[in-house]
Amino acid sequence: MTLPSTPIDAQALEELPGFYIRRLQQIAVAIFLEETQDFGITPVQFAALTAIHREPGLDQRTLAGRIGFDTSTLGSVIDRLEARGLVVRSNSPTDRRVRLLHLTDAGITLLRDIDPSMRKAQLRMLAPLPPEQRLVFMDMLRTLLEANNVLSRAPSQA
Repeated sequence: MTLPSTPIDAQALEELPGFYIRRLQQIAVAIFLEETQDFGITPVQFAALTAIHREPGLDQRTLAGRIGFDTSTLGSVIDRLEARGLVVRSNSPTDRRVRLLHLTDAGITLLRDIDPSMRKAQLRMLAPLPPEQRLVFMDMLRTLLEANNVLSRAPSQA
């Protein structure tokens, strides 16, 4: 076996979209956590609470599909939300193996209370863009996500 004679270009990282996407995700999480620090909730926990609020009675597998998260990791997310008294699980009347998810009053209150901080975080993420470019950027993100969804380890089924 022979190795390539030319070395990998060291400056190529800055030309790769994946590099910027990963960094932007890190920044988005940091901003979210900073703005919502008083609530002690992660972006994934927020997504789970929001999806359960929108569709009370979801099971964990369906929830994982709604938010594009793998089912095994989502189980520990739900465990933490349940331990905090934000979510309750109940048995499905049609399948005893399935647990249905509902927000508690505390979970509904948390979603209501966190809303201004969450919205501020979203605005901060987009703040470097001129207002007229923000909708275009969001459309481009949606296009990339929808076109590549099937390639994800946890495709969204929203």
